[in-house]
Amino acid sequence: MAKAKTTKKSAASKSTTSKAGPKTPAPKDYTKQRELEACRDMLMIRRFEEKAGQLYGMGFIGGFCHLYIGQEAVVTGMQAALIEGDQVITAYRDHGHMLACDMDPKGVMAELTGREGGYSRGKGGSMHMFSKEKNFYGGHGIVGAQVSLGTGLAFNNRYRENGNVCLTYFGDGASNQGQVYESFNMAKLWDLPVVYVIENNRYAMGTAVHRSSALTEFSRRGCSFNIPGIEVDGMDVRAVQAAGELATEWCRSGKGPIILDMQTYRYRGHSMSDPAKYRTKDEVQKMRAEQDPIERVKQRVLEKKWATEDELKAIDKEVRGIVAEAAEFAQTNPEPDASELYTDVLIEVGA
Repeated sequence: MAKAKTTKKSAASKSTTSKAGPKTPAPKDYTKQRELEACRDMLMIRRFEEKAGQLYGMGFIGGFCHLYIGQEAVVTGMQAALIEGDQVITAYRDHGHMLACDMDPKGVMAELTGREGGYSRGKGGSMHMFSKEKNFYGGHGIVGAQVSLGTGLAFNNRYRENGNVCLTYFGDGASNQGQVYESFNMAKLWDLPVVYVIENNRYAMGTAVHRSSALTEFSRRGCSFNIPGIEVDGMDVRAVQAAGELATEWCRSGKGPIILDMQTYRYRGHSMSDPAKYRTKDEVQKMRAEQDPIERVKQRVLEKKWATEDELKAIDKEVRGIVAEAAEFAQTNPEPDASELYTDVLIEVGA
């Protein structure tokens, strides 16, 4: 890439632009079709995760299993803001992101159960699935690792000048990682087209943000790097999509990286082995009753008489059927052959 000449005037204008930053947009005004699509997409993630939790309890899924229940509006809204070629990369709470990218539920579930029909042929499990066709670059088990990788994907977009953006998801806990800030610095130096989506579920692995973070306004985490940020209601899919469209347009117009602080909430513990005793049952129940992203869509649809209770139940029934088929496939599909043991594995031979 040719090195751009920088004058004092251009550097100053660049600094002023990024400091100003955008404001949090109003939620999108959804049509009937879009409301029902969002409802179905979020139900797919919810029912899939419920089934995954059930299979884990039955012993079909081993190792770690991090469920996305409660946070469905984040990936559903953000995915709606993408265009062909945009990339997604995230951490280990990743099943919802895969489904939002339109990856096959059978392939995702089969990978969870370690079967050959899984996206990594049964060798990766919950944290290590990829789909080049769907521009999904993982699933990463190392906390914060995907932030530097996502920044690299954005560098590739900038280098090729293809107009694409990389959504780089990470949590409030990973926000304190040093590699996150190294990535911020490089991303702003080169004005890379990357949207840093902080899925702020308030507890990281089990410690409340006010006990672990000196600055709990995560939208301001990029201030020292001149990266703007906005806070978003991550429990409202309309608010998420509006913020996603603003952020991706910000990147595509050459203004560089941006941070979205998604205020969301997971109903389950950090993983299936976490009893989540660090918060009260009343707190979780209050969030379910008042802020559940799926119920908020259903309520709007019913109030506007865009669908009846029976029609919404029919959507749910269809989704449950797809998930049941995926679960059946994941339990009956054969395990990978022993010959697969060394495929896709790089073995370094000493000199």
